[in-house]
Amino acid sequence: MQRAILAPIFLASAALSAQVASPDVYLMDTSSGTSRNPEVQPLPMLMRPEGSWRLMMMGQAFLVDTQQSAPRGGDKLYSTNWFMTGAEHPLAGGTLLLETMLSLEPATITNRRYPELFQTGETAYGVPIVDGQHPHNFVMGLGVHYAHRVGEYALLHFYYAPVGDPALGPVAYPHRASAMEIPEAPIGHHWEDSTHISYNVATAELRYRLVSLEASGFYGTEPGENRWTIDWGPMNSYSGRINVFPSKNWSAQFSAGRLTHPESDEPGDIVRATASISYARPLPGGAWASSLIWGRNHETLTGRNLDAYLLESVYPIARKNFVTGRIELVDKDELFEDQPAIEESLDRSAGSTFRVQAYTAGYTRDIWQYRNAETGLGANVTAYAIPAAIQPYYGGHPWGVNVFLRVRLKP
Repeated sequence: MQRAILAPIFLASAALSAQVASPDVYLMDTSSGTSRNPEVQPLPMLMRPEGSWRLMMMGQAFLVDTQQSAPRGGDKLYSTNWFMTGAEHPLAGGTLLLETMLSLEPATITNRRYPELFQTGETAYGVPIVDGQHPHNFVMGLGVHYAHRVGEYALLHFYYAPVGDPALGPVAYPHRASAMEIPEAPIGHHWEDSTHISYNVATAELRYRLVSLEASGFYGTEPGENRWTIDWGPMNSYSGRINVFPSKNWSAQFSAGRLTHPESDEPGDIVRATASISYARPLPGGAWASSLIWGRNHETLTGRNLDAYLLESVYPIARKNFVTGRIELVDKDELFEDQPAIEESLDRSAGSTFRVQAYTAGYTRDIWQYRNAETGLGANVTAYAIPAAIQPYYGGHPWGVNVFLRVRLKP
């Protein structure tokens, strides 16, 4: 009983005495933009000194074969990938970080999409993408960070990126620890973290002990179909995020923002709110990492509120084996946007929004280990549960299978 009474006091005392990491360590732990995985999450990063600079490299690629059930499923061989470089240097009592993130997906994903049942968002050849995921841009990130400690318990962090990630949402799925062994995007991507490639991004962050506050301005329209270019625009959107780090194993965030005209082919703005909790625990071969995420899009034109929920986890076993899982519940109102006649008929008979449930289970086995790279062979299967109204178009029990080869840099 005495221990139970004293535990909150000990936790409060730890929070009050929590020191902020040095600026160089703080910046090294950023993931996409200014977002952060739990502190104990191992970073698959190569580092080396170069004079007064510290150079960093990270990268991961999947070669994926996808097979999905008819009548709206697809089959394809493609690659998802990204590669990031960074350079840190002391400056005026703080630390400067220059970073670049690139992807070859505009070349390795043909026809501007790969098949993914119930995925929606953006366009290909002027037509809304339905049951497919768009490739990332060649330039996924291009930015500069500066962090400066203010006393023992506080730190200021400034970020500007012609291409970057504003303070909105959790760590983006390509860099999220709990999603590192799942090559496909969540079907709730455009509810949770789709702003991870935005333009003209400026963010200011104040970290004090275990809490940080962030504010961002950015260009709210999503990237165009030409994935080789940078789609510059005015800073017409904004967001804010509060992050809490109760311990080195946990991180949590709540964020909200207004995206001005995010879809180029659709009128109206989106007001987005997200919340997430992430956990990591180092184990032999990696870390057990899990995330619970909620996202909501409020469409200003229609007044609709659409929600997405996600739970995902990766668990390493005996150094070379990884078991993965992902569960999603997402409200979809664009599944027939490319077929207006069907969309209009369903709208009259069953409404405009359909909740899709997706259940993914997978396994990856490391097969080759090199000095600075590791290669794994894996597969996952996804089963879907959908409302009866759309089963005539998707089948009663839609499913998808991915078989993949994974390569990533490792320290």
